[in-house]
Amino acid sequence: MGLLIAAYASLAAWLWLTFAQGAFWRTDVRLPPRSAPARWPSVAIVVPARDEAEVLPLSLPSLLAQDYPGEARIVLVDDGSSDGTAALAARLADGQPGLPLTVVSPGDPPPGWTGKLWAVRHGIAHVRTEHTRAHVNGHAHEPAHQPAHAPGTPEGPAAGAPPGPGPEFLLLTDADIAHEPDSLRELVAAATSADLDLVSQMARLRVVSAWERLVVPAFVYFFAQLYPFRRINRPGARTSAAAGGCVLLRTEAAVRAGIPDSIRQAVIDDVALARAVRRAGGRIWLGLAERVDSVRPYSGLGDLWRMVSRSAYAQLRHRPLLLAGTVAGLVLVYLVPPATLGAGLAAGRPAAAWAGGLAWLLMTGTYVPMLRYYRRSPLLAPLLPLTALLYLLMTVDSAVRHYRGRGAAWKGRTYARPGDA
Repeated sequence: MGLLIAAYASLAAWLWLTFAQGAFWRTDVRLPPRSAPARWPSVAIVVPARDEAEVLPLSLPSLLAQDYPGEARIVLVDDGSSDGTAALAARLADGQPGLPLTVVSPGDPPPGWTGKLWAVRHGIAHVRTEHTRAHVNGHAHEPAHQPAHAPGTPEGPAAGAPPGPGPEFLLLTDADIAHEPDSLRELVAAATSADLDLVSQMARLRVVSAWERLVVPAFVYFFAQLYPFRRINRPGARTSAAAGGCVLLRTEAAVRAGIPDSIRQAVIDDVALARAVRRAGGRIWLGLAERVDSVRPYSGLGDLWRMVSRSAYAQLRHRPLLLAGTVAGLVLVYLVPPATLGAGLAAGRPAAAWAGGLAWLLMTGTYVPMLRYYRRSPLLAPLLPLTALLYLLMTVDSAVRHYRGRGAAWKGRTYARPGDA
């Protein structure tokens, strides 16, 4: 009887996920219909970077080469790198045509801030100050490759009166994200055409190694299951999320939402950002990218494990009951179907085998679109239970790390609990 109940419960879960969870499995949510605005608004591209010398040659040139008809500039915020990230960025831009680049450094984050959000704060303050200064002086562009200022010096953005409104849009993009030349233009056109305050695209992650092919598409699939894009994009929806690698944000909406100060402790900053913008009355949109790609390699399982485990328990708000519920849910939804199919066939229990097999079929069928989006073989779809087991173990490991004081570790910094820095 227990076998049959487990099989039916799993099947019921998959019927609900497939038909009532915002069509999470569809991969056709791309940039909304758009047209060129009558006037292209000004944009500042803010790139927080910590020890990114490996990927910067693949990503920064794509930003410098943006074909944008309006005023645009790039600020790369060197977040205490030890690998020469700042100097490399300046060399990559030196003598190259394209958008002007400024490299700044905020110093170490104070208590209560994550490193990335402290860098974003410094970058936003800098571009707002420099934008106001340039327009007061009658110049649309500042010279490229400005020297970094220490925070709090008279020349730095932290000094003096609060900055003016600055550029009309901010593109917050990670240092491992490469953009096609029309990426900024298309993002701005989407925001202005649909009157959106936040437009975010989930960059297509790298899937080259065997482990990347097994784990990465499932990462996006699970994210969409938690945060269905179609549901997020409905005006007034309760579900909010963004993809931190590529977020176009109206400066006015950022000010209303107190970004990034209002989310300064957030480890999962993209979801927190979207929630803050929506709470402040902003309209948000999230979808999959066509021409925005992550160039960060995750060649081995260890790299992927760290990527997931550093924030998985933070996603559960560091609550043991949510962890227990998540583990039970992953077992019921992903592990029970193949287990009950096999056990039902072995024990001569056709009803349990049928229910387990149908649940596994629904799981496999809903995963195929994501594999196609990543240009991977649909034959990988039946392996999703194995991948889910890995994610279950990563989530448990994330909780263990938290209680051992290692928390959300990233590039030499550990955020063991909210507020640590």
